[in-house]
Parts: sequence; C-alpha cells; structure tokens
Amino acid sequence: MSITLNDQDKTTLATAAHGAVALIAAAGIKSAGKIATAGSLALAAATGPVGHALAEKQKGLKLNGKSTADIADTVLPALTASMTLLEQQDPAEAGNFRSTVLTAVEAGARAERGGPGPALTEMTRKITEALDAA
Repeated sequence: MSITLNDQDKTTLATAAHGAVALIAAAGIKSAGKIATAGSLALAAATGPVGHALAEKQKGLKLNGKSTADIADTVLPALTASMTLLEQQDPAEAGNFRSTVLTAVEAGARAERGGPGPALTEMTRKITEALDAA
C-alpha cells in the first residue's frame, strides 16, 4: 500500500516522535542530555515512509514550552493524531511509527544513569497510552 504525507502530516509525525524524546528527556532526573541523544539517534534509524518523514527538516516543528506540561499538551495529541493518520493510510506504517517512537523512548530511558525512575516510567506510560488511543 502506498502512503501520501503532505507537509502538515510530516510536521505532525515529527512533532510526535521528536516530542516523545523531549518528554522522556524532561522526565529524566540525572541525564537529560544523554537521554535526548540516545532517543534522537534511535529516531534517525527509522526506515520506510516514517523514516523519510522524520529525516526531513520540518519548518513547523515547535516543541517549546515553559514546562513539561506545555510540551505534553502538544506532543501527546500529536502522537494520537499521527497514529490515526497512518492507520487510515497504511496500518503497517502505523505499526512502524509506533515501534519507532517506542524504540526511541526505550533508548532514552536506558540512557538514564541508574535506570529509569518513577517519573521516566510514568512518562513512558503516557506516551504509550497516546500512541494506543487512536
């Protein structure tokens, strides 16, 4: 099945995926930089149409916020919207996106010194819940 993503779709995917990494980094207590790097490297390894979309520089990508809650208000709905969009076009690609995001989240969580704590574990749960809400 072929998939067609316009610029807005690609921005939504990038906001969701890169935003998930930003949320995990924000939830990390000791190693936010290492978490962000590990998660970003995992996203860079994405393949298929999702990988191509995430590799493009997105002009509309905005992950700014004064708090983690502000970022989550943007990212969590973008995760659900991305899954809905991809499910409509190609369920296999939706699975690829879900797997890519969760791999990045797991890579980030593993980079936390001393292992993921309660805040990081809870953020992972929220991200997974948003992915599965579609």
